[in-house]
Amino acid sequence: MEQGNETSVSGFALQRISNETGHEGLIFSVFLLMYLLSLLGNLLIVLLIRCNSHLLGTPMYFFLSYLSLADVGFVSSTVPVMLQNLISQDNVISYVGCLFQTYFYIAFGNSDNFLLAAMAYDRYVAICRPLHYTALMTLKRCVLMVSGCWILAFLHSLMVTVLLSRLSFCASREIRHFFCDVNPLVGLSCSDTTLLKMLEMTEGVLDILGPFIFIVVSYVRIFRTVMKTPSSSGKRKAFSTCGSHLTVVILFYGTLIWVYLVPTSEDKTLASVMSNVVTPMLNPFIYSLRNNEMKSALRRLVGRTRVSRNN
Repeated sequence: MEQGNETSVSGFALQRISNETGHEGLIFSVFLLMYLLSLLGNLLIVLLIRCNSHLLGTPMYFFLSYLSLADVGFVSSTVPVMLQNLISQDNVISYVGCLFQTYFYIAFGNSDNFLLAAMAYDRYVAICRPLHYTALMTLKRCVLMVSGCWILAFLHSLMVTVLLSRLSFCASREIRHFFCDVNPLVGLSCSDTTLLKMLEMTEGVLDILGPFIFIVVSYVRIFRTVMKTPSSSGKRKAFSTCGSHLTVVILFYGTLIWVYLVPTSEDKTLASVMSNVVTPMLNPFIYSLRNNEMKSALRRLVGRTRVSRNN
């Protein structure tokens, strides 16, 4: 316990994103650009939806605005520390800072997970039960669904973080990852981690596998309904409304499976970068480039900005 208390004061040494000497400036510039694109893209989506009453009143875009906020929190939970370590000789993160990073990483990651499931339900109701869509997807229900997504995500993260805070770390302080995550911290602990591992196996599987199965079932039903549509134009319209969401789902769960479920390889850095940096950066482009309503909202916002400047 004495050694564990010492660790809580001195913190942990994070692994650098790259061991190539002399390329830190280039790597820093690339990841800084990706981080800024992620922030600007997701915040722009939030702004476009919040400034357009029609989009804000549409459940799909209502959910999208909160998904973008979750992406901002998700990418901000890891990338700033990674950037700091690239340009600093000191790659140590404090004990408290490590717990906070783990908490927000899990919380915003799970928020993404639950919100994608809520958006799948919205698409299911819109395509498979169109006559009941207005009655089922009311503003009150959408607010309750979003609130439930955030509350469940943050409560689960709180449970995991509290259990982590009770561990003692009496071995190496070197985390073999570029940010604090549950598995690397458990690997450093000399405490009994049975309860934490059980929580990961139960709550963790339910948190990830539950929404994923729900999304898959929703899209199976959507596909069956669309295939029964007689007109080809109706099929194209139905699939176009789901295209952006389905692309984001594939990116999100694809990188998640790569990081956590694929058999452990020597280096998971590339997989983690894809999950933590690339995917949140691509999401705004996917929704804006494939969606005519988002393009129209952007043109109107730019037009209003030009008019206000001229006046």
